[in-house]
Parts: sequence; C-alpha cells; structure tokens
Amino acid sequence: MAVSTFAADKPLLRVLAGEIVSPTPVWLMRQAGRYLTEYRQTRLKARSFLDLCYTPKLAAEVTLQPIRRFHFDAAIIFSDILVVPDAFGQKVEFESGQGPQLAPITGAKEFGALREAIDLDRLEPVSEAIRLVKAELPPKTALIGFCGAPFTVASYMIAGHGTPDQAPARLFAYRDPALFNALIERLTEGSIAYLSRQIAAGVDCVQIFDSWAGALAPAELARWSIAPVKRIVSALRARYPQTKIIAFPRGIGLSLTDYATATGADAIGLDTSVNPATAARLVPPGVVLQGNLDPLVLIAGGTPLTEAVRNIETAFAGRPHIFNLGHGILPETPLANVEALLALLRPET
Repeated sequence: MAVSTFAADKPLLRVLAGEIVSPTPVWLMRQAGRYLTEYRQTRLKARSFLDLCYTPKLAAEVTLQPIRRFHFDAAIIFSDILVVPDAFGQKVEFESGQGPQLAPITGAKEFGALREAIDLDRLEPVSEAIRLVKAELPPKTALIGFCGAPFTVASYMIAGHGTPDQAPARLFAYRDPALFNALIERLTEGSIAYLSRQIAAGVDCVQIFDSWAGALAPAELARWSIAPVKRIVSALRARYPQTKIIAFPRGIGLSLTDYATATGADAIGLDTSVNPATAARLVPPGVVLQGNLDPLVLIAGGTPLTEAVRNIETAFAGRPHIFNLGHGILPETPLANVEALLALLRPET
C-alpha cells in the first residue's frame, strides 16, 4: 500500500498505512500515568482526576511527559473513556482508591434523564489539549485520540462502577434489549461525534477501547460490540478517509478474526491472553496488529522481558506491527525496565 505524504514522516502512521517499519514503532497504553514521578507531581495540581482531564494545560503536560522521557513513537491524549457519559449528563466522579463512580442507569427513568445528544462543548477541553500537544510534539511522533467502545462505556453507566464480569450490563441487555439498544445507539452516535471532534482538532489516528468485549457471549458480542464499532469505523472513514482506526477488543480470544473482519478497523490491539503467533496466523494480513507484552513482565524485567519481546517480534515478523502492552502499564513499573524495553526494540539508537 502506498504511504501518503501525511503519514510519511511518522513511523506509527506508516505502519497503519500497511508498511513494515524497522525498528517497530512503540507506544504503551496508559503511558501517561502513575508510574511516572512527573505525572504524580502534576496530578497534585488538579482537584480531581476529572479536573485533570478537563484542564487543557495539565492534560497536555501529562500527555507529553512520557514522550519527553522515553521518546515513544506516539502520544495518546490524556483523558478517560468516561468523559462521554459525563458529556451525556450522567453524574461521574472518581473516588481516590475506589475508581469511577457513576449514578447508575437502572431503567427508563435514568436513561430518559440523559441528553439526547452528546455535549461537545463539555468536551472542548479535550480538543484544546490536543491542539496544545500538537504544537509541542516532535515531527515524527504521532498523536492518538480515543474513546471507549459503546458496550464498555454502557457497562459503567449501568453498574455505576467497574465490575469483574459486567453482569449488570449483560443482564440489562437480556431483560430489556430495546432500552439497552437505545443506550448503545446513543453512545455510538456520541462516539462518532466525539472522535470526529478529536480528529478535527489534530489527532493523527484514533483507538477504540473495547475493554469489556470479552465478557459477552458470541451472539451478544456481534450485536453489542462488533456492530457498534463497525458503525463508528464506517462513519469516521466516510468523514476522514486518511485517519486510521485501531480497535482494542480485550478478552475476545479466537473471535479476533471475526472482529477484525467485521469492524473494518485498520489495526487490532491484542490483549495479554492472545498468543502472538496465533493472532498472526488468524487475523487477515491486511489488518495491522498491535501488542501485546504482558504488563507484569515489564515489571519483572531481566531475562523474562527479553524473551517475551523476542517472542513477539518473531511472531509478527513479516507483517505490519506496532509494539504495545496487552493492557495498560501498571503504576509499580520500574522506569529502568521501560528503558530496557526500548533498548531491546531500538538497539541501534
């Protein structure tokens, strides 16, 4: 596939356009976070986590911190998937040590209290942070925008917090599929609008975090996960044909092939449970693969880290690949181990 001028000077975008690039471009999910001393210092300047997301200068600073320290091939704008329900009018708070807390949607009354359309003005600080980051990023560093997939976001909106198996959302869908479908529809349209605003503000590509897709049975995966993501991908491609789209459907195992084929995403992020060699064999060759180092092996470092990196490189040799973790980097990750990872991936730099 020919590489556009737009992508030519950014290794990550070249891979998303179908090239095999050496050294393999690398970024890490949650790379702007608590494992960084500078992040913890910046976090103290905001009253709350949501305030940090909605303060453009602070969000931009946090986004840039891992780029300054590690020179990753991409920055991902600092925000959270739950700004979307916040922009629909649902009460969203982040309690220290407890994670996100939302006013749960238990039926038609709570659903009816949501805005009919996403409030993009509420999300304008994210766009402003994107513009601030773009002004400071090195020329070869891509900027990634993101949102949560509709089912993943709906699971928090219904339960009011994170749950291990997403049972509240799954039961809601079984008991009242019409109302659940209405929520998914609203989130799908809101996600299209929100990602479009991020692209207009300057992100180079976007990632859809389908973090709880693996909780769904096959028929429900097709209906509540794959179909909405396909709509988002199709709408964005019609509006912004040059913008590449990564989907990260965590925990879906061998359904990766169906997910990749049906959604039309340019790249599929692989979680830690996926055997890299199996993914390389089963996912269509036209789909870029991203991942999938275990975050725990990055904490362990040493020989386990070296072996895991080499196994991933071997599995994905011969096809476009973006190096990443199989889930977000953990707060206790030693900075020296991140440096060691980059030395393994970039031995000549």
